[in-house]
Amino acid sequence: MGTMSERTQLSPVAVREPPASVVELRGVTRVYGSRGAAVRALDGVDIACPAGSWTTVMGPSGSGKSTLLHCAAGLERVTGGEVWIGGRDITNASDAELTRLRRTAVGFVFQSFNLIESLSAEQNVAMPLRLAGHRPGRRQVREVLASVGLADRARHRPRELSGGQQQRVAIARAMVTRPSVLFADEPTGALDSTSARSILGMLRAMVDVSGQTIVMVTHDPAAAASADRVLFLHDGRVVDRLDRPTTREVADRLARWEE
Repeated sequence: MGTMSERTQLSPVAVREPPASVVELRGVTRVYGSRGAAVRALDGVDIACPAGSWTTVMGPSGSGKSTLLHCAAGLERVTGGEVWIGGRDITNASDAELTRLRRTAVGFVFQSFNLIESLSAEQNVAMPLRLAGHRPGRRQVREVLASVGLADRARHRPRELSGGQQQRVAIARAMVTRPSVLFADEPTGALDSTSARSILGMLRAMVDVSGQTIVMVTHDPAAAASADRVLFLHDGRVVDRLDRPTTREVADRLARWEE
């Protein structure tokens, strides 16, 4: 039998590096107004969203959920702290730099689908590429539509699609630039339960199969339970967290902070 040192050399321990964070907020504050009328919407928020993960943010009305999402995506300037996307500090980025970031590295999906009614599904999906100065290839656009199950709806206009189908077009539009992170603000809020489950299943597959990073805000415990983790905001601060939660766990924890 060899010595302990020999056995150690023969059986090295593999050390796995943790996944890099695609989105980070470091001590972020966001204040609206000034002096006596100032409102602190975010108060020293620290979060890190690993690559290939789905993070959901919840909290009572006025807790700062939407403000957090907007600051993380570069839609709003922070009052203090730092915001990082893809390893890059965007806190003091110029408006032009933020515009380029939103057109290339960041995707957005909202409760209101925000599709252009006069354009077909494929034309809506191609719009971010055109805004970024690229000539979209039909094959590329069709492939993205096929990935959300709408290969046969490419020429349909929004009014010819159901709510769930319109949201799928919106997701395809957000993903056509292959963004580092997808921000979703109540993406199932305007959908019936069947369509909502379908959209959530599709988002889950994007994370598990494609390694997409998602940051979502929702008020729906069932939607939140689809995520890898749920962060709870209260008065602009992260006050709680659940990993791989059930719908009941999310609902119970949310009720605690709404009391």
